[in-house]
Amino acid sequence: MISAEIITIGDELLIGQVIDTNSAWLAEKLNELGIDVKQRRAVGDNREMIFHALDSLLPDTRLVILTGGLGPTRDDITKKTLADYFGMELTFHQETLRHITEIFNRLGREVNELNASQAWLPSGCIPLKNWYGTAPGMQFERNGIHYFSLPGVPYEMKALFETYIRPFVAEKLHPDTQILHAVFHTQGIPESILAKRIEAWEMKLPPQIKLAYLPSAGAVRLRLTARGSKSDHLEELLKAEGMKLKQILGVDLYAEGDEPLEKVVGQLLKSSGNTLALAESCTGGYIAHLITSIPGSSAYFMGGVVSYDNVAKKVTLGVRHEDIVQYGAVSSQVVLQMAEGAKRVFKTDYALSTSGIAGPDGGTDEKPVGTVWIGISTPIETRAYLYRFGNDRMRNIRKTALAALDLLRRALIGTSLDDIKSPDLKEIVVQDTTHHNT
Repeated sequence: MISAEIITIGDELLIGQVIDTNSAWLAEKLNELGIDVKQRRAVGDNREMIFHALDSLLPDTRLVILTGGLGPTRDDITKKTLADYFGMELTFHQETLRHITEIFNRLGREVNELNASQAWLPSGCIPLKNWYGTAPGMQFERNGIHYFSLPGVPYEMKALFETYIRPFVAEKLHPDTQILHAVFHTQGIPESILAKRIEAWEMKLPPQIKLAYLPSAGAVRLRLTARGSKSDHLEELLKAEGMKLKQILGVDLYAEGDEPLEKVVGQLLKSSGNTLALAESCTGGYIAHLITSIPGSSAYFMGGVVSYDNVAKKVTLGVRHEDIVQYGAVSSQVVLQMAEGAKRVFKTDYALSTSGIAGPDGGTDEKPVGTVWIGISTPIETRAYLYRFGNDRMRNIRKTALAALDLLRRALIGTSLDDIKSPDLKEIVVQDTTHHNT
């Protein structure tokens, strides 16, 4: 299997000012080509650091991709550093200057000295024309290792990868290996509990397949990775193990691939012809944001109310004042009425509501931070669910939103709303026909 390393360059990466998305994208694309990425590193705009990164490659590395530091300003030192590293002089590349001039002419601007300096390239490199910017990429080779230096601007980097590196790998390296991934999504089940449920299956996985647990707030992704020869029938093997996993997890597995929960819910609403409304308090419109981030959501999402204050709960949604006084805004009585009020106001088939104490303040002994009630109103009933999350405000908001969307998903596929396996769930209240809690 051919091994690769990725080096991203820039002080902004090390101080957290810019998040390194380039190496993640490159690793994914190299995996698709059957290239195994063994190491990813970020270094600053510093000659010694770049030298050290290049001197400390792993023994079996055959492909190195660097991004960043190719701009026209004095802090962009990658080009001069690579010239020194490979023992080359900087020479003027007339074709690159013509390309830069054409770009500036289209923009109605003059090429200054700094812009023109980008046409000076290491004498022994292969210039890689950048159709989307002024900084060319560069290709080097030494001792059987192939080096590509690409701009740090993501859309420029991606274009040069597709134009030069992808065909180079296919034509020159032509790996006989493949790396395949399958990703499965669960919600509300902690990593340790999930691991126990699938332990027997995991222990019997074929040697070509590895399982990774990828937890986040309110969710866990399970990634199956298959590595081997192109003649190993990995795709069929991966599919068979994925089917076994789906049989074990059943309805608790909500999606495969890259589909987020809000997209899964949207597809279910659209295919069934049902509509949705929201009444959000502690989530502050976050569920509406997730729903409307999916193109075409106007076909099923009718609207929502951010009823953060009790006045909005009473005036807009019709929550009874005496219930807020007696039970508090964070109660089953209130979220049941919020859900029914949203469904009534927007004339929808389904509605979700949330009310809780996101934190970091506002908790009591009876209702500590992380206490959340979620309501769901369906065509046949209205329910309220009490959850106890943690102390982190943003994680609580995220967990509440995902728990609410998962309740809606289960209702839309016709499964029981009583069989929720999340340990965060503490109580379920079902609304009867006379609007009293049972």
